Amino acid sequence: MKKRVKILVLAVSLLLTLAGCGSGGGQSETVYLSFPTASTSGTAYAICSSLGNLWNEKCPGIRVSVEASNGGVQNLNLIAGGESQLGVAVTSIITDQRNGQGAFEGHAYDGMRILTALYMNYNQVVVTKSSGIETLSGIAGKRFAPGAPGSTTTLETELHFTQAGLAFPDGFAASYVGFTEAVDLMRNRQLDGAWIMAGIPTSAVSELCSTADARVLSMDEELIAALSAQYPWYSRAVIPAGTYDGQTEDVITTGVTITICIDESVPDDVAYQLAKTMYENLDSVKNVHSALAGLTVESAVQNLAGLPLHEGAARYYREAGVLD
Repeated sequence: MKKRVKILVLAVSLLLTLAGCGSGGGQSETVYLSFPTASTSGTAYAICSSLGNLWNEKCPGIRVSVEASNGGVQNLNLIAGGESQLGVAVTSIITDQRNGQGAFEGHAYDGMRILTALYMNYNQVVVTKSSGIETLSGIAGKRFAPGAPGSTTTLETELHFTQAGLAFPDGFAASYVGFTEAVDLMRNRQLDGAWIMAGIPTSAVSELCSTADARVLSMDEELIAALSAQYPWYSRAVIPAGTYDGQTEDVITTGVTITICIDESVPDDVAYQLAKTMYENLDSVKNVHSALAGLTVESAVQNLAGLPLHEGAARYYREAGVLD
């Protein structure tokens, strides 16, 4: 399947090159890009849905189909398998995929490229106040949702719990569900907490804090330092007081850069148009969600953990003067 997808896309690329994608040329062929993102209640889905609409409107000859998914691990597997061409994923799991480790053990794939960095993805551990949970290790024996099967969130939960000395997955009663289901279960008192990884504010966390008497846990500074030393893609992140209902203090946690990734088989001219259109319409893009408040064309190529940009996108960033 992968080879057939690459051959099709490359053939269409020749037509696009002749017709001039983005220049109003009258090409009769269209490049179709499948773009799995995340749960519909997460930040990434809202942002990427808007981007898909922008690209479909502004890039003649390119049609982007934005889809909900279980998150980064599934997205990367879909791209590696030739079923999708774009995706959302954090730098940590893209690194795992390139190295064939973690969830990708025995399935290394080095064809993933970066279209752009998006924003910081915050690890948000949301618990009900009635649960009495004060620390990560306090989740032992509790009913907790580490994320949907095949999601980045589940991997984040495992790494953090292991560092905190909590057995995964046997140290707690796990419910493998996404953001939307976790909100319902916590509201119905069927869960004590959930791990949510997204930009801030996140609608799922806002809903939990306002309707399920929930709060976001701070992580121990030593835990954050230990994780950052072992996994260099992590950084100390702060969720400012007042981000959520009832949050009177800053919440200290970890964050990872979330990116839009793109397969190497997507033609350079297509990736170029996606990047160019996005950043030439930056004001409208940033209005979609406050998580993008700090997005600039400069930040598009920063904090990528050494992962390679798609050459088409790199061409635009060189033109924009933010890449040598």
